[in-house]
Amino acid sequence: MAEAQRTLEGKVALVAGATRGAGRGIAVQLGARGATVYVSGRSTRGKRSEYDRPETIEETAELVTAAGGRGIPVVADHLVPGEVEALVGRIDSEQGRLDVLVNDVWGGELLFEWDSTVWEHDLDKGLRLLRLAVETHAVTSHFALPLLLREPGGLVVEMTDGTAEYNASRYRVSFFYDIAKSSVLRMAFALGHELGPRGGTAVALTPGWLRSEMMLDAFGVKEENWRDALAAVPHFCISETPSYVGRAVAALAADPDVARWNGRSLSSGQLARVYGFTDLDGSRPDTWRYMVEVQDPGRPANATGYR
Repeated sequence: MAEAQRTLEGKVALVAGATRGAGRGIAVQLGARGATVYVSGRSTRGKRSEYDRPETIEETAELVTAAGGRGIPVVADHLVPGEVEALVGRIDSEQGRLDVLVNDVWGGELLFEWDSTVWEHDLDKGLRLLRLAVETHAVTSHFALPLLLREPGGLVVEMTDGTAEYNASRYRVSFFYDIAKSSVLRMAFALGHELGPRGGTAVALTPGWLRSEMMLDAFGVKEENWRDALAAVPHFCISETPSYVGRAVAALAADPDVARWNGRSLSSGQLARVYGFTDLDGSRPDTWRYMVEVQDPGRPANATGYR
């Protein structure tokens, strides 16, 4: 990688929930800019989480290193305060700083029920979803932010699904899912008020329709032939790789004027237009504009002009 592109050399990041999906994409792209990236999660080569999937934090860390950074895997359950406190303590001991915190813990794919009312939805699963999607972010911020604020310019990225504008007027999936994603958007707003006067920046960030490992598996395709899924799911034409939102985070982290975004809700497609990055195929998917103008009104799938 050209030296001019290694804009995060010497910077330290924690991507909480980096085992797969957006978290992995973000960790790798931060590494591609030269950052040291701590990748945390519960899935390891020795023990899988309840997802029972093959992706591991060790694999993510290796991908970070291969991209040009330094990946460090740390096993942590972000619902356990002691484990998060120990994780942040390790970063402090080894690096003495934290420049970027990405709160990407989610874990709800196996818990939410589409179009299920609050009285029909499995209560235990719904409450577990809220704990995983909201409480983990609060716990992580509680312990990590004092270290992040030690130096001016720290960045917190709260990962969610949907922009504040889009979600404000639309019911998202189910009661529990809707509350979870809206809560994370509000977290970024609140953190912006707390970090801004202290030299930090907080934003909420959403990818578009993500071609995560789980999504590709659900559609029976690989990244190499993802377009084969369009026969069954035509609007998948607007989808993007995890690297796209990863490049969005890397661009924010490298921006000396990142404070201009403090407290705001952002999307990968929006930031691509501002910072000039693309997805791996050279396109710039703009999912949320596509949703409003094409998918939601029931128009035929056509990504022309949206990527």
